[in-house]
Amino acid sequence: MHKSVHDYLADFDDIPGTRVYTTKRARQGYWLNQFAMSLMTEENRQKWKADEKAYLDGWKMTDEQKEAVLARDYNRMLDLGGNIYYLAKIFSTDGLSFVQAVSTMTGMSVEDYKAMMDAGGRSPDGVRSIKEGN
Repeated sequence: MHKSVHDYLADFDDIPGTRVYTTKRARQGYWLNQFAMSLMTEENRQKWKADEKAYLDGWKMTDEQKEAVLARDYNRMLDLGGNIYYLAKIFSTDGLSFVQAVSTMTGMSVEDYKAMMDAGGRSPDGVRSIKEGN
């Protein structure tokens, strides 16, 4: 028996610690990602740095998305439709490397995160399903 597309996509939400960037997330995060991409120009980066809240007010983002950006809560931004490759424009504007920014998303120090990645990344052993707990 074949699953419906909705059941198939729902399975992605059962992967612990992972947010699969689906079309639903893309639609949800459209303006968040457009804002992040705007930081590719020096002029926009300067406007952003001068007054972050005022700059965000020019975007059709939800209040929750704006709060997540101001708090630099990257996990929340991902939950709200952000794409890590677009969000990289935010942490790059803040002067952070990818490793520095992503370590904040894991709760690990930069050194511990880097060591884990240098050793091959997270172990595939452990919780593989949120619903099943294994």
